[in-house]
Amino acid sequence: MATAQRDIVKGPIELKGRPLPDLEQLLIEHGERRYRAQQVYDGLYIQRADDAASMQVLPQALRERLDTEFRSQSVRLTTKQHSDDGTIKFLFELYDGRQVESVLIPSEMIEADGRPRRLTLCVSTQVGCNLGCVFCATASLKLTRNLTAGEIVDQFLQAQKHTTKPITNIVFMGMGEPMNNYDNVMKATEIFTDQRTKMVAPRRTTLSTAGVVPGIIRMADEGRIIKLALSLHATTQDVREQLMPIAKKYQLPELIESLEYYYRKTRKSITYEYILFEGINDSIDDVKRLVRLARRMPTKVNVIPFHDIDFTQPKGFAQSLRPTSKEKFDWFLKQLRDEGVTVFIRSSSGLDIDAACGQLALSHEGGVA
Repeated sequence: MATAQRDIVKGPIELKGRPLPDLEQLLIEHGERRYRAQQVYDGLYIQRADDAASMQVLPQALRERLDTEFRSQSVRLTTKQHSDDGTIKFLFELYDGRQVESVLIPSEMIEADGRPRRLTLCVSTQVGCNLGCVFCATASLKLTRNLTAGEIVDQFLQAQKHTTKPITNIVFMGMGEPMNNYDNVMKATEIFTDQRTKMVAPRRTTLSTAGVVPGIIRMADEGRIIKLALSLHATTQDVREQLMPIAKKYQLPELIESLEYYYRKTRKSITYEYILFEGINDSIDDVKRLVRLARRMPTKVNVIPFHDIDFTQPKGFAQSLRPTSKEKFDWFLKQLRDEGVTVFIRSSSGLDIDAACGQLALSHEGGVA
């Protein structure tokens, strides 16, 4: 699995992001009793403490030691922006001063009591990204390093403080390619989906990949119970290469074969994510090819409007991208549905604060702490 450069974050040892067995090993190595790990784990993820001082079940000497030799908070909120549609974008600072963004998205579907049916947190997994997808603002930042599991988990814990409603869903669709930070993403997932932490259910956790074949196969072999989504965006190899350079390394036939392997091993359906670009991937031939792909295994298709990334000053092919017209967008969906494909539309939540799909690039002007 590919890794980022300079992954090691210097400073006090990080407590967050460690599943219970890892936390037990850490405390034993530092001369503490094994059972203390469960108390610290509960303090971090059930009481949701940001420091050991508030973990009253621990003896004072241990609380002082943890606060001195370790760190309990992995990210710090710098700014947040509120969209007119209820979306909140968070800018988090990491221990080494680098930054990432997360987005809290309320569902457009409302329960009888006025609450959104879902509240989804879009989580980042890397500082920047090295895949170079031409439609994604994060590509303009390049890759600095992977996030630690603690930095991934803490995005959830800090975001939850800014809403009275429980976060119900997590999507690994923020900054970075999750498969290229596989181990830390899966450690975070174990904590997110632990029933005792009451964060989110596995069926409400989705990992989205640009098509890292070894990661897909590894997820299948390990029997991971979270959902898998593929950023497809094109039905031919040449167009996909134009949009997503990673397609040159993992070509479409190999990629689809890995998804079929994943389905055979897990019996879980796949979500195809498909951004519509005018004159590039919105023809009747694209419909027909997408239908054939959708029929090869149980799938659904998430059709996504293209969101402007002009604020990153794109060049070349990226500069020429335009969203499909509303009429063509609706036509494309109808053609898929007429062929029996299960289709959903990804909303453009947070568009007014550059928080919609593909727009995360640390553009946080006007944010408030």
